[in-house]
Amino acid sequence: MAASALLLATPGAALAANNHSSGSSKTAKAGGSRASVKEARASKAGSGASKTQLQAKGKRAAAADSQGAARPARKSARTAAPLQEASGAEARLIAVYELFGRGKSREALAKAQTLVRDHPNFQLAQLVYGDLLAAQVPPSNAMPDTAGIARLRGNPAMVELHEESRRRLQALRERPPAGTVPSQFLTLSTRSRFAIAVDASRSRLYLFENSDKGMKLVADYYISVGKSGTDKTVEGDARTPLGVYYITSSLDPRSLKDFYGAGALPINYPNPYDVRRGKTGSGIWLHGTPPQQFARAPLASDGCVVMANPDLKQLLRKVQIGATPVVTARSLQWISQPQAEKEEKKFAESITAWKDARASGNEAQLKKFYLPDFQRASRKPVDANSVLRDELTYAQGKRVQIKDTSYLHWRDTEDTMVATFGEVFEGEKNGRTRRQYWLRQGGEWKLFHEEILG
Repeated sequence: MAASALLLATPGAALAANNHSSGSSKTAKAGGSRASVKEARASKAGSGASKTQLQAKGKRAAAADSQGAARPARKSARTAAPLQEASGAEARLIAVYELFGRGKSREALAKAQTLVRDHPNFQLAQLVYGDLLAAQVPPSNAMPDTAGIARLRGNPAMVELHEESRRRLQALRERPPAGTVPSQFLTLSTRSRFAIAVDASRSRLYLFENSDKGMKLVADYYISVGKSGTDKTVEGDARTPLGVYYITSSLDPRSLKDFYGAGALPINYPNPYDVRRGKTGSGIWLHGTPPQQFARAPLASDGCVVMANPDLKQLLRKVQIGATPVVTARSLQWISQPQAEKEEKKFAESITAWKDARASGNEAQLKKFYLPDFQRASRKPVDANSVLRDELTYAQGKRVQIKDTSYLHWRDTEDTMVATFGEVFEGEKNGRTRRQYWLRQGGEWKLFHEEILG
């Protein structure tokens, strides 16, 4: 057994200890979040330090680097996208792992020392620093304490820190292939300058910049999700929802408890597809961590997506209220831009057919595009028959241009599409902006919900 792991059972291990506990919150200002307030009450921080698995992890990371750093675990004909230095602290931690894996333990120790000096609340960095300090002790001077080591290994906080470490390294080794996007992003209007995708299985949030040249991965961050995992179904299940959402507001950190850190970005859970399936709950945010805690365990929230404050601050500067999509997936599937364009064109045919049926004035033909329980969001929900009459009056005999399209594809037990687009009639300067929710039934796309955004 490694000498450093034995050392941690002695008082000398205090250098690596980081025993913090977060405060609680009974209420949250600025719109109160049920899930988020519960989350504040349940917060906990890691403590202690252990050498367990560090050497093996460091060597694996170094091996991956020496053979072509940051490539996916599975071989691919495409080059993997490099690790984006979204968090300077995380990039520095990965560098420590790699140095140690190459046998450069003193250099690794020096970098770890400056890392914990700059980020004293980064518990995983404190753990690694303690491991490296312990590794300096010659084996002959080690003081075995099997019971102490067993206690450390069985400590829930230590288990969480090791899992955080594993997932951060996984993100280094298993990079998205270069030039690919999550399968949900078929096309995105340039009015949405950024897009967000969360991969819960990797505890990772990916940030994309969008332009007329397409989407580009510009950063990715370690995140935490619900204590019970993903696929939120009911209020209080401590799960993070899966689906396609949009950021609805940005909450000023001055209006929030310290628990939420640098701020909070609520999303529109439950969305119309969630409501259709009877899902309940509210108050799902992307938010930060309390001042004494740099990051949380991979499974730690009551349903929110939690980020380190430096990472959240970067995100806050980029998101657009109502226009930045957030995809939360159990595991992201990556497709090439040409694949996305091919899928986009297939769905666009349905939008075109809907538009043509509307312009023709043929009510029977237009009705085929709507499910019987279709509703349009308003102060008082509007049913399908009322919408049909409105659409025929609004568009009959007019030529309309569809523009600024965004098509976001979600597939689980059913096939759905969230389509956002603007429309302007010929000879007019302004028109409507719509967000429609489509469901594929019997090989055909049907509308079940619509929102008029402006």
